[in-house]
Amino acid sequence: MVFTETFNEFYEKVKISLADGTFAKLTLAKTIGNTELMNIYVRPVLEENDLQLELKFKFQKEEIVEIHSIDSAFPRLLEFINNPFLSAILFTTEFDLTYKLNKKRVVSLVEQFPTFGNASEVLLDYLKK
Repeated sequence: MVFTETFNEFYEKVKISLADGTFAKLTLAKTIGNTELMNIYVRPVLEENDLQLELKFKFQKEEIVEIHSIDSAFPRLLEFINNPFLSAILFTTEFDLTYKLNKKRVVSLVEQFPTFGNASEVLLDYLKK
């Protein structure tokens, strides 16, 4: 099952939060079973004065970091939806948005009160320039 369309809707919210300066972080979590890859953490970074995304792959015994453009991060993250991750959580200063797959692989988007009061420092510094 391909989740391109529903994850694209979710990822549009990620891009909007980056553009308006409310992005705090993005986490892919809740794996199916006991997997080597436990989480993917996404945060903005500056590479040669260009806003990029750092994808930190947290394995049981190591971490691997990849740097992607905002657009190229989408297909990279999409690879891990449903295998092994059942949820992605966007943390912004305005709301938390959870992309969740249930046992039947039905997608739901749930918006909740924000966990973070401050956006990413790197993002705020970038937007000031």
